[in-house]
Amino acid sequence: MSAEQKIKELGLELPPAPKPMGVYKPVVIIGNLAYLSGHGPLLADGTLLKGRVGDDVDQQFGYDAARQTGLALLATLQAHLGSLDRVVRLIKVLGMVNSTADFENHPAVINGCSELFADVFGADHGVAARSAIGMGSLPGKIPVEIEAIFEIKP
Repeated sequence: MSAEQKIKELGLELPPAPKPMGVYKPVVIIGNLAYLSGHGPLLADGTLLKGRVGDDVDQQFGYDAARQTGLALLATLQAHLGSLDRVVRLIKVLGMVNSTADFENHPAVINGCSELFADVFGADHGVAARSAIGMGSLPGKIPVEIEAIFEIKP
């Protein structure tokens, strides 16, 4: 099943592809690789989820924010590629969690994005090398920021 079909089957709603909030490109394509800049948890109405995991939001909120961030990453890919069916596989994910110093479950939070990608692209093509780290803060007090690298078809 194609990624586009899988998104429909799962009943997922992609937010609008986010516009840059600084001097950078949301995606840079070099050869058969698409490098996606850090994205936050953008909702369909254009607002961002906010909060600090371990302080004013809990781990589940962080997980849900990471999943929403994955949807924003997919929206950017779809906007730039024309179709998510051009994705061959996910290569690398870097997940940053805005968390308190004593919060230790960063990988469990970033699983929200990783599990989404596995659902959309399958276990063989949607599971990548990954890092999940804690940060003292993130722009706009978003709970997560995630960047990714995908292999794509021409």
